[in-house]
Amino acid sequence: MKTVEIIYRYSSPGAPTRPRPHDAEAARRRLSDGFATLLDSLSQDAGLAQRVIEVDPQDLGLLQGEHGASTQHPFAVVLGCSDARVPIELIFNEGPNDLFVVRVAGNGLGHDVLGSLWYALEHLRESVRLVVILGHSGCGAVSAAVDVFLHPLGYLSVSTSYSLRGILDRLLIVVESAARKLAATYGNDIAQQPGYRDALIAASVAGNAAQVAFAVQRELTGLGLNELRVVYGVYRLETREVWVPPGTADGATRLAHPPTDLVAFGQLGDAIAKSDLIAGNLGRHE
Repeated sequence: MKTVEIIYRYSSPGAPTRPRPHDAEAARRRLSDGFATLLDSLSQDAGLAQRVIEVDPQDLGLLQGEHGASTQHPFAVVLGCSDARVPIELIFNEGPNDLFVVRVAGNGLGHDVLGSLWYALEHLRESVRLVVILGHSGCGAVSAAVDVFLHPLGYLSVSTSYSLRGILDRLLIVVESAARKLAATYGNDIAQQPGYRDALIAASVAGNAAQVAFAVQRELTGLGLNELRVVYGVYRLETREVWVPPGTADGATRLAHPPTDLVAFGQLGDAIAKSDLIAGNLGRHE
């Protein structure tokens, strides 16, 4: 029997608090350690595993003699999907006031999302060190875009809804690019093979996260926020781990920087298409 306890713990006033990352790389390592701890706890065959998340009592308004809300000081901004199966703070082993989280279907860059990101970067820049774009396997928005790509007549059912059409239109570009890479890697008849839809969804989820990260990084550079870095990953619901295409990040950090140009995007597309994740969906493991 395996039991996992997740504990949010705060200590008395004056006790040392968890140090906050001093730069983007330290923030990336801390977030990577978070989901590594999750996997370590769940891999135990029996007994009790505990995950303790240290919380600053000031962030919960628990200090005596203090009135009013605490100030925001997140060290990372995370753009994730609205899917209820992707608990972002839990995945990264963080507590209140650690992450500024924006969630929207398909983790895309609509106007409201961009406004939320720019608010965080404008008003919280003293504490924010990193921006994370987190996709996830089986994403409903990406799956819908893949189905429209495979069966174009299905677009008629959403064509009259401006909000839904806006989400799908952004994703269809990524889906088409992923489809081209799969065809170039496995042959033009790959679309007729079992598992193709699942493979196309997985490739599109990864490509979408990378493309959004690239767009955000470019915007940050244009605003002169060169010290902030953007990384991306894909949370796999099946294994509870964050995945990146092979060769894009080392095993310790597991969050990848986005491509910097068209050549790098082409190389990323190849890495995604040739990955074990895609080959597994297509039933092509050696």
